[in-house]
Amino acid sequence: MGSILYLAIGVLFGYAVCETIFPKLGEWGKTSFDGKALSLSSYFVRIPAWVLAGVIPLTWTTYLTAYVLKVVGGKEYPLLTADIIVMALFFVLTAGLLFLRYRKAKKTQTLQQKAAWFTVGEWIFLAVLFVFFTQLMFDTFSVKDGYLNVGFSVYSDFAPHMGMIRSFSYGNNFPTAYSHFAGEDIRYHFMFQFLVGNLELLGMRVDWAFNLPSIFGLVATCMLLYALGVRLTGKRAVGYLTTAFFIFRSSPSFFRFLAELPKEEIWETLKTQQSFIEFTQNEGWGLWNLNVYCNQRHLAFAMAVMLLAIHFFLPYVFEMAEKLSRKREALQAKKAGKDLLSGIKRIPEYLKTFFFTKTAFGVKHPVQALCLGILLGALAFFNGSVLTACCAMLFFMAAVSDHRLDYLISAGTALVLSLCESKLFIVGSAVSPKYQFGFLAANKTLFGAIDYMWQLWGILLLFIGAYLLLGRGVKRYLVFVFAVPLLMAFTVSLTPDITVNHKFVMMAEMLLSVFPAMMITGLWEKGCVLAENQPVMRRIVASLLVVFLTVTGFFEYFIVQRQYQAVYNPQDPRTVWFKENTDSQDVILSAPYALNEVVLGGAMLYYGHAYYAMSAGYDTYTREEYVKQMYEAVSSAELDALVKEHGITHIIVDRDARESYYFYAREYVIADTYEAVFSYGEDENRFTVYDTSKKLVK
Repeated sequence: MGSILYLAIGVLFGYAVCETIFPKLGEWGKTSFDGKALSLSSYFVRIPAWVLAGVIPLTWTTYLTAYVLKVVGGKEYPLLTADIIVMALFFVLTAGLLFLRYRKAKKTQTLQQKAAWFTVGEWIFLAVLFVFFTQLMFDTFSVKDGYLNVGFSVYSDFAPHMGMIRSFSYGNNFPTAYSHFAGEDIRYHFMFQFLVGNLELLGMRVDWAFNLPSIFGLVATCMLLYALGVRLTGKRAVGYLTTAFFIFRSSPSFFRFLAELPKEEIWETLKTQQSFIEFTQNEGWGLWNLNVYCNQRHLAFAMAVMLLAIHFFLPYVFEMAEKLSRKREALQAKKAGKDLLSGIKRIPEYLKTFFFTKTAFGVKHPVQALCLGILLGALAFFNGSVLTACCAMLFFMAAVSDHRLDYLISAGTALVLSLCESKLFIVGSAVSPKYQFGFLAANKTLFGAIDYMWQLWGILLLFIGAYLLLGRGVKRYLVFVFAVPLLMAFTVSLTPDITVNHKFVMMAEMLLSVFPAMMITGLWEKGCVLAENQPVMRRIVASLLVVFLTVTGFFEYFIVQRQYQAVYNPQDPRTVWFKENTDSQDVILSAPYALNEVVLGGAMLYYGHAYYAMSAGYDTYTREEYVKQMYEAVSSAELDALVKEHGITHIIVDRDARESYYFYAREYVIADTYEAVFSYGEDENRFTVYDTSKKLVK
């Protein structure tokens, strides 16, 4: 009940903020970006905005309150107290905002008109999205018959996710440390996991606590993406197709996979395949399909904020284009010249309009830009990649836009907030950017990168190229803007592991999908010169193109469903012991675990699975050597000195430690030095925890 109340207060606060500070949000569906009349329901933008503008500030305020209560106030377990304080505060703020809005509306007698609701088709669309994503999230993470089921396709990524979640719901992770690299700062974007952990603390079962925000993140992203397609073109079909292309990726991989199968095995393989298609590096991880949004639940949640920012600023781009168009028409009418020389002579007039008018750098909605900047800045530790990509795209939008100071307000606010967050959580630099061309392409050249993208996207790449040639005006420029994350993925590495740039590629694919949607819709409705009078043929071709663009993603969706699940008992003695006897200030020396009963108990591992820590920028090689030194210590004195140096509070010796390839565990030295406070199992499966605060007297 507490968790539902928490979310309800967050959504109500978001509603009050949006309807007070963004009073014209309800009109976003009435016109397209270029000012043409629409009948799109504004709720496609407003509902996501209410939740994001409410839940994200609520989450941050809760975290910071708990942080202050612990670090400054010395409260041992501050999170529940912080929840009570913050819920009361946000309830009062919500009531105040709604009262001010009511008084203003009553005074000016301008109560907002009732917004258009969804059409029947849109209701069906939303229902399908909700059911589809609910099924997808619970297929990969759920509690059944009292046991926790984790899909194999998300198993590895859920190691740090569940570690961070349980460090808040079971532990006391203030100041916050990374659950798989305890004892140092936190470089991992953990705020989504904090939200989930807090919901579990407030009484929501862990699968609902994790799945509910994840479902909303995906549905909100699809709602905003649908609205983007409709507001760009005025056509609902473009919105539907853009969403479909986002969900089911374009790739030639399925056709290549099919071609390489023996004929007699095709049908059986299609029915039983459990591993992802892999023709490019790491494609078998599920990097490019729906599995990404299953194992990186925070990604879609943050992408929805990015789409909100694009919705807010795109009208400014179209305003500048309209000004330049009017200027061109006026000059042509005045000078009656369309030749090259006349065009050259008009360039100073265009530059004056582009740079030296009041609106070019003027402020239109400073308070709204500030609030949007706060929301963007809050993303730094929800998903920093989304914030980086969003700011890069907004820069190139601002370059051709009206009201550039609005961009500066938003970007400046987001930058200041992200720097403050980095100073709070990270010792040293948050990122280490370096030029690294080629991403995961085997051939690190321009043509190698193009070949890699062809293997990855297939005919989607052809559509994008075709629109660059055939498109006009602002929409053609948007191809470049939406491709900015893709260019970042292939040129810049922000972390030691360039594979994490796949999120930039996913963002670009989502946004660029609007262009094949436009072209296919146009083919269905009007066709081209070659098939203008052949509607049946045009629609067959359009339908086949949709199939080609989605079949690989559709096939991989079934693979996600088929993969087996790891099953955990929440009442396993190891999980219960760590939940009840340790908190997030303890540092546990263990074998390099991924997801297991210890992690699910909220234990903070000195050295968990190396890949996650390495990709977050931690020095895993040095710490691996320290682990080796402690487990291989030849005397109690050596072991105790190392344990004190690295702040180890508990040492685990289990089958993983005894059979480790990284070190030789001298259990007899550990057993002679510290008291065993917990033991489970027998013989080679014996699991023992030693408490380093209980040194044996010799």
